[in-house]
This record gives sequence, structure tokens and C-alpha cells, in this order.
Amino acid sequence: MPAPLASEHSTLQERVVQAAEAVLQRVGSVGPLELLQEMRWLHPVHVEGWRKGNEHYRVLEQWIQVGPEKFEKTLRCFADWIQQRGLRPVEASYTRRSPLGDEQLQVTADGDPERELLFRTHYAPADLSDKKTARLANRLNKAPELVVFQKMSEEGNCSECGVELVKGDLLLMEKGKPLCLECADLDRLLFLPAGDMALSRRARKHSPLSAVVVRFSRTRKRYERQGLLVTPDALARAEAECAADAPERAAQRSQAAVRREVGDRELVEAMTRAILQRYPACPIEEARRIATHTAARGSGRVGRSAAGRALDPQAIDLAIVAHVRHEHTRYDALLMQGTDRLDARQLVREQIDRVLRRWIGP
Repeated sequence: MPAPLASEHSTLQERVVQAAEAVLQRVGSVGPLELLQEMRWLHPVHVEGWRKGNEHYRVLEQWIQVGPEKFEKTLRCFADWIQQRGLRPVEASYTRRSPLGDEQLQVTADGDPERELLFRTHYAPADLSDKKTARLANRLNKAPELVVFQKMSEEGNCSECGVELVKGDLLLMEKGKPLCLECADLDRLLFLPAGDMALSRRARKHSPLSAVVVRFSRTRKRYERQGLLVTPDALARAEAECAADAPERAAQRSQAAVRREVGDRELVEAMTRAILQRYPACPIEEARRIATHTAARGSGRVGRSAAGRALDPQAIDLAIVAHVRHEHTRYDALLMQGTDRLDARQLVREQIDRVLRRWIGP
């Protein structure tokens, strides 16, 4: 029995270290809640609902999907890793924004101070400067933005005053219940549509109370930002500032566009070389065409991913295979004939392999 137990502990330790290192590298600090999310024992949707004050997620601890014994072992492994890495603690508070101010959140049902402190404490590199540590603490302590939803359905009423909420109306979800803007104390704010980043940034900066307006996209299956709610004074001040430095910002945008264009050309050339390095017999013009297509800005293709920009071999292979599938096989014709996408891919697999072997060369 001792051997399997030791093996199990070793496997858990490896999982904890891998997850903690990933979070630390990605965001610069790691705490128990972030660790559990990375290990997929706590769903981000549950954390988001908890941060927004949803009554359904009031006790976040109950949504941790691991037994008490394994959870305690995980915390011990986490503590060992923290000690080995020599990390420094940075205490944070979890709050949510409401029209009446920030509200403190707790993870546990009983609010035990010791357990709450455990969940609130993040860990950062010991050599982090005091200035960067202060910025990290500010970021960790920052409450999520107030979110106001644009109603998509015809039916519904304010849970407090009972007024009918029709399609297009704005509402705030308070503990799972809809509130009209008047009951939410947000009716004095003005709606600023999205589109002008400078104006939005400055208006939010100057507004003592603000909220993000989102609307659910049925086609993309996600909430999309529509604009902001800000105070009239903040909007007026932001508009004045934007009018004052409009020529300067226009010049900066022009310079940035030139830099992006140069960067895009350099990426295409580097990707073309990477393609030819992996597939020496690929025609040069075709390699450049593949690179131009997959690295197009805003395309969402693999060439614009972090792996693609880093010229990761797997990303290069994915771009090559996609090109060959469309340009050197009957894949598109199969789709037009009504063939299922996955079946069509299987049918052209041999054709793709033949082209790849030819491009790899002898």
C-alpha cells in the first residue's frame, strides 16, 4: 500500500506544480482560487457568478469539485511549491461593485477568518519590486466592473418596482433578479456607445459611477460589449479632452498603422522562411501565399495566434495542412455536394499526405 500512496502524492504534486507555474507565468501571481480553476476543480463561470453577487453562488467553497481530503493535500502541495519557489505573499480582497459601493465577498459559508485569509492570499516572485508589487495588489483588489444587460426578449418585469422591461431596455442583475435602471440607482447615467476608445477610456476614468453595457449575441453565443453608462459630467469632460488633442491622436494612429503594417510584413516573411525550412520543396510563391493568408491581421487564423507568431512548428503544420486541403484536394467540392465536414476531411487525408511528402522532399 505505501507505494501506491506515494505515487498518488507524486502525481498530485506534479499537477499542482504544473497548474501553479502556468498561472504564475500567465498573470504574475497565483492564489488558491486561481490554482483550482487551472486544475479544473473550480469552474470560472462559478467564480464569475460569485464575483457578481449571484445568490446561487453565494458560498463559493461549495462549488469546489474535489473532496475535502484531496483538497487539503492539494493545499499542502501548493504550500510546498510556494516555499521552494521562494514566493512572497500579497493579500487581496474579493469585492463586487454595486450602485451603493463595493461589497466584500467571502468564500466560505461561515466566514472563518483563517480560511478566508487563505483564499485571499496570492503569491508573487520575491524579487518583484515594491512598485510592481503595489500595482499587483491594486489589480488583485480591484472589483469587477458593474455590468448592465440590454434585454433581448419581450417579456420580463423589474423585480423591485414591477415595471415592464421590454426588448432593448437596460437592466442590472442583482443577486439573480432583474432591476430597472431606476431601481438600480443607475438612471442618472448616460449611455456612451462603443466605438471611440479614447472617449470611452476618459469618460470611465472621470465617472465616479459607471457600468459596462453588454448584449447577448445569439449567433456568436456570447455577450458583446455595446458601450458604457457614465455620468453626464464625465462624458462632457471626456469630450472636451478628446476635442483638444484630436490632431495629436490622429497622428499617433497613423504612426501606429505604419508600425503594424511593417510588423505584418516581417511576420509574413519570417513565416515564409519557416514554411520553406519545414517543407523545402514547397514552391516559394505558394509558401508566401500561405504565410500571407494565415498571418492576416484580424483573421483569427493560426498564424495570428501566439504559437503562430512564435513560428511554432505545429502552428506552421496546421497552416500548411489547411492550405493543401483547400487548394490541392477535392475537399471544397465535397462540402458543396453536402458531405459532412469530418467525413470530407477523412476522404482527402491521403491526398494531403501525398502533397506534404512531396513538399518535404527526398
